[in-house]
Amino acid sequence: MTEELPPEGSAPNPDLTNPEPKPESSSRWQRARSAMRRAASLPGTGLDFLYRTGQAYRHFTLPVLNGAIGDQLAERQDRRAIQMSFRQHGADVGVADLRLSTEPQKTVVFLHGLMGDEMIWQSGAADTPRYGPLLQKEAGVRSLYVRYNSGLHISENGQLLNVLLTELFEHHAEVIGELVLVGHSMGGLVIRSAGHYGVRKGQEQAPWVKHLKSVFLLGVPNDGSFLEQNSHLTSVLLRKINVAPTRFLSKAMDQRSNGIKDLRHAWLVDEDWQSPHANDIFAPRTMVPPLPGVHYHVLVGSLLKTMGSALDHYFGDGLVGGGSAIGRTFGDPALPAGTVVTTSVFAQQSHIGLLSNPEVYQYLRTNV
Repeated sequence: MTEELPPEGSAPNPDLTNPEPKPESSSRWQRARSAMRRAASLPGTGLDFLYRTGQAYRHFTLPVLNGAIGDQLAERQDRRAIQMSFRQHGADVGVADLRLSTEPQKTVVFLHGLMGDEMIWQSGAADTPRYGPLLQKEAGVRSLYVRYNSGLHISENGQLLNVLLTELFEHHAEVIGELVLVGHSMGGLVIRSAGHYGVRKGQEQAPWVKHLKSVFLLGVPNDGSFLEQNSHLTSVLLRKINVAPTRFLSKAMDQRSNGIKDLRHAWLVDEDWQSPHANDIFAPRTMVPPLPGVHYHVLVGSLLKTMGSALDHYFGDGLVGGGSAIGRTFGDPALPAGTVVTTSVFAQQSHIGLLSNPEVYQYLRTNV
């Protein structure tokens, strides 16, 4: 069979010489090209996203690093190890260089928790209260913020806070007025530890202690953290199994910072973590009583609508159990004379939510 050619001089058949692609094929090709362009741009887009995210949260990455391995950074004098300091305008400020009003004014000092920084008290969503600036505006107090290396032992930070507050009164006693301390989570334990070292036997009482009016403890694991207790138990069990994989996992888990490990029993003094029995399941713990004449406000969060159940006692606000937040020390019905403790429970409130809750703010506003 022979192919019939078109007559000489006639125009070629466009359907034979240059067939047009079907619309469906053209659409698939356009989608494929578009997908290839997107794929080629992904590395640049991803890097840009990471950069912008890092810039937005750069104030937070360093505190997280310090909370995780801050003790190791401090031991090798790494420049990334945070030094305890007052903070103003996003920078460390020496006590002598603090810009304070010349009139005496009630002063509220805020301490963040594990892996946090001073920004948790100052910034956030537009519809959530940030306690530091609001109290300064509405209650007429002076708000000061402390940042510290939360990977260090709690007792080490307690001693550093005792020194910092002592320096505050040495330089600015005439304008401080009454002193109020507010701590979230680990920050509350650091405050309690500082109080212990501020009135330690055989030493002169620190000047800030006699000016201390109130302490607010927001979601503080006063009897320890169930998360760290479970981590320690898991590490011990893995080590007991004693095969190569479990030994590796146990060793890796044990690299968490001293600050995290201290949360197991809420150790507030050096002697507890220095004890030869510190790694026992039932390790010794020194009870640190409240300072006499100081009003302690224990603010407890609960994820549940109703409190008092065994579930609430253990899980509480999701990170700190309700029983631990109240604590044996503050829940003791036979507290020493001169001790004032008020406990308030906030239902359906998470651990982080305690930092930006209108009801919590109103409590602070009313009692500060």
